[in-house]
Amino acid sequence: MTADGTARTIRVLVVEDDPVAADAHALYVGRIAGFSVAGVAHSRSEAVRVLERTRVDLLLLDLYLPDGHGLGLVRSLRAAGHGADVIAVTSARDLAIVREGVSLGVVQYVLKPFTFATLRDRLGRYAEFRAAAGEASGQEEVDRALATLRAPEGGALPKGLSGPTLEAVTRTLRGTPAGLTAAEAGAAVGISRITARRYLEHLVTQDRAVRSPQYGQIGRPELQYRWVSGR
Repeated sequence: MTADGTARTIRVLVVEDDPVAADAHALYVGRIAGFSVAGVAHSRSEAVRVLERTRVDLLLLDLYLPDGHGLGLVRSLRAAGHGADVIAVTSARDLAIVREGVSLGVVQYVLKPFTFATLRDRLGRYAEFRAAAGEASGQEEVDRALATLRAPEGGALPKGLSGPTLEAVTRTLRGTPAGLTAAEAGAAVGISRITARRYLEHLVTQDRAVRSPQYGQIGRPELQYRWVSGR
């Protein structure tokens, strides 16, 4: 928080050895409200230099760097008392590496390749988790805070639905307590009303959203979708 009580922009250091991917990741971060790019580094040593001179809240960290493994960078930062959070952005699927990252404080993993919608959802969840303050009233509230970091649950999606788009629709619906119509959800995510409705109906079948008719307009009432609190 800033002195006037407003949320402070989360400053992100993109650490990625591929220049094209690094530029894309920085572009994605710059498009997400509440986040700004603190710098771009293409190696572990370059990342260290940026961290020495710039305030960084979050590392968007590739694990395979030309001068060392990304977790080695995290380990050295923790040893030096640096508290920046880390989201690993990687093609690595070795669960032993995932477990090691968790032990070092990596808060999320995003597997390459990914879309803007995927990163927007992960950063949105991270921002929600980071914004939690005060003392939890009990176990349920602690669990709820930790759950904000997790992607939507569920097994295989119905044919024609994609995980990243579902995550984007879910995030949009969760962030709108008053509810959304399919047209409003589609406009917010960047998909058609018909496509948005398919995703919203999927959330209803999963008991993660409810729908009700919205009256007050001339003609056929629209369906209003709302996130189920606590899911």
